[in-house]
Amino acid sequence: MEPLKFDVLNVPLDLNTFKPTEHLARAETLPAEWYTDSRMLELEKERIFYKTWQPVGRVDQVRRVGDYFVCEVVGQPLVITRGLDEKLRGFYNVCMHRAGPVALGQGNRKSLQCRYHGWTYDLEGKLIRAPEFEGVENWSKEDVCLSPIMVEEWGPWVFVNLDPDASPMSDIYGPIQAEILSKGFDLSKMSLIERRDYVIDCNWKVYVDNYLEGYHLPIAHPGLFKELDYDQYRVDTYRYYSSQYAPIRPVDGEVRDRRYVRTDAEAEALYYWVFPNVMLNVYMDNTSINIILPLGHDKTLTIFEWYFQQPGTGEGWESMQQIIAFSDQIQQEDIEICENVQKGLKSNAYNQGRFSVLRENGVHHFQSLVHEFLTK
Repeated sequence: MEPLKFDVLNVPLDLNTFKPTEHLARAETLPAEWYTDSRMLELEKERIFYKTWQPVGRVDQVRRVGDYFVCEVVGQPLVITRGLDEKLRGFYNVCMHRAGPVALGQGNRKSLQCRYHGWTYDLEGKLIRAPEFEGVENWSKEDVCLSPIMVEEWGPWVFVNLDPDASPMSDIYGPIQAEILSKGFDLSKMSLIERRDYVIDCNWKVYVDNYLEGYHLPIAHPGLFKELDYDQYRVDTYRYYSSQYAPIRPVDGEVRDRRYVRTDAEAEALYYWVFPNVMLNVYMDNTSINIILPLGHDKTLTIFEWYFQQPGTGEGWESMQQIIAFSDQIQQEDIEICENVQKGLKSNAYNQGRFSVLRENGVHHFQSLVHEFLTK
């Protein structure tokens, strides 16, 4: 069999230098160069981020007919619209004339107009006006449309997939949605309260690796470690996602008014990671989403958004602020360790490691999916 290679800048990248094993006790971690070689990110864009469902905005941004907002998926410019027929659509934010943007920011319009030469498209993506284009041969306005993408609503979010042959979101998120509903959670009633962006000097996979195991809790997160029953912490893996069970450690039978939880009901909290880069933390009266996006092979944007149901004022508002502050504290601790790991991956001393059978099955699952998507 010929080696599977990806050529960037005329230098072949051999992906056959590593092949994961399903047997966790015998498995090795991804090679260091998969985190430090800039060519890997170009391949990951094409084969992972452009072929998976990515959250790009909120449903409340396109609730009315004519609403639109611009966004991007790892460098690909996009625009989401709510058509006159009330249908949600997504397009590349690229005019078919000379590649100018057809929308900026967000707002409400009956059409999309290129900010370069004024070509105008309706909200279904069809070209309706091309100024001063008479006399052009072998060309018809009726044949020109914005390039569409797949788009779906899920909970309070808008997701897109750049792969025209992608399976619907229900194939991946369906079991998650069913479990959330069975527990009595209603994400559609959640409203955005706060967003925080963190730029971290590490590869995006370093951050995901870190999220998917509780092995580092005793050392890296002493505050969180005190709150959780570490012995019961576990990660359950499924085809394209995993869930975490992280029970709160009771104190005299009570968990009320503690920093990590708001009420006793939050013992029913649900934690999900969905390949490749989405984390959901679902509680009875609040939900947070974490979106992990590569800015470069060694720089990552982590987006934290908190959604609450009827936050109110007084004690409810104060409790929410405590949750956000505690989350920020944990994030700062994670940033420190992830940046140090990235430095270690670039050292001459390290190439691969092994997995804790007790604690790192979630990391092994993620790294196996990365290999699968990059080599299939």
